[in-house]
Amino acid sequence: MTDHSDIVLVHSSDLHVDSDPAEPTYGDDGTTGLRIVLEAGKAHNATYVLLVGDIFDNNRQPASIIAQSVDMLANAGRPVIILPGNHDPITKDSVYLRGGMNELPNVHIIGVTHEQAVHFPHHDLEIWGHAHVDYSNMVPLRTPRPRSTRWQVALAHGHYEEDGAIPLRPSWLISDAEIDATGADYLALGHWNRPAQVGTGAVPAYYSGSPDLAKTVNVIRLTGNGTVRVTREPVTW
Repeated sequence: MTDHSDIVLVHSSDLHVDSDPAEPTYGDDGTTGLRIVLEAGKAHNATYVLLVGDIFDNNRQPASIIAQSVDMLANAGRPVIILPGNHDPITKDSVYLRGGMNELPNVHIIGVTHEQAVHFPHHDLEIWGHAHVDYSNMVPLRTPRPRSTRWQVALAHGHYEEDGAIPLRPSWLISDAEIDATGADYLALGHWNRPAQVGTGAVPAYYSGSPDLAKTVNVIRLTGNGTVRVTREPVTW
């Protein structure tokens, strides 16, 4: 039976968990960003937490950092959907293939546990995206999925440029036309450290920014009457 109550999403990206953090704000062990975002998920009673790329600064993380991260994710208290980014792609040494992260029942890793999309029948919701599988260029919003559920949320980790603009960073590009083609109820973006709404407005498309710099997460409410509300909510660093 489908639940028609509100669906609450907490969206963040670019946590850059690292055993040797470049900035002290990441905490002594580099997992502060992940802890804070998962705490925000609990504080806002999120139905789902969306982590949209570069959750880890690189795939060269020691077993201790992966074990801490696995423990945090296991205790998130809700489903967590992860889209690997350009810093943490699904290579043979991927953090997502070590330490049992891909075996956690509440963690859904696009490109690992699910090829492209995760379906949650209880909420008639599909969440989809294209994971980074190497360090080469790719198109984050290629071949959008036809809608098959009441709610559809897309994830993409890449760099937005307005249509017609000369790209300043010609890799992992996201265009206005590609955003609109998703037809998604919400597009959760990662790759920028600052939060921003982008696109034409036809699709609600937002970067969350990295939590250490933005000091916020995006909170999205998919309401029972069909509207979508997006706010930025502060986190305590």
